[in-house]
Amino acid sequence: MAFLKAIVLRACKPRGVWGVPGAWFRAAALVLTVGAGLAAQGGRAPEYQVKAVFLFNFAQFVDWPPEAVPDSKAPLVIGVLGDDPFGGFLEATVRGEHRGARPFVVRRFKRVEDIKTCDILFISQSEGDRVDEILATLKSRPILTVSDGEAFAERGGMIRFVTESNRIRLKINLQAAQAAHLTISSKLLRVAEIVTPTRS
Repeated sequence: MAFLKAIVLRACKPRGVWGVPGAWFRAAALVLTVGAGLAAQGGRAPEYQVKAVFLFNFAQFVDWPPEAVPDSKAPLVIGVLGDDPFGGFLEATVRGEHRGARPFVVRRFKRVEDIKTCDILFISQSEGDRVDEILATLKSRPILTVSDGEAFAERGGMIRFVTESNRIRLKINLQAAQAAHLTISSKLLRVAEIVTPTRS
């Protein structure tokens, strides 16, 4: 669990980060690592604020194939498909941030067919009835698919957030990531549960 704390703390800086007080991110790290009440921090960090930090940090622990990034200065796109549960947290998290020369941008999509350029895609629970169709459409595209929907990784998604007792765990479908030619760092794999897909 120490690595999960590091993922969140990596996003923290001494000043308020991205217009959001750094204390929120320290609180988020505690939610991840101890699952305790955060009375000293003034309350538990909102769940989707923590998940926004995770999405940002996934970019540091995933490598895309060279052909997926022909322009080394092109924006690194974090997309949200369906209803957006993040509010302003996602924009606040990535504001002013880069992966190498690539600035982060957030885009929202109503339909999977609208996705032209995307590196990390959060699939909202509002799309639960269409997850199989969405994943089939995206199959083999170099897009890291993430969700907190039921059995997402087992159904062919790459990373699922699982929230239990105020802790966020990760389930990773390594086979799905490899099929899309994405390389997930062993550091991230070590703190996740690796799952086997139930569907092809």
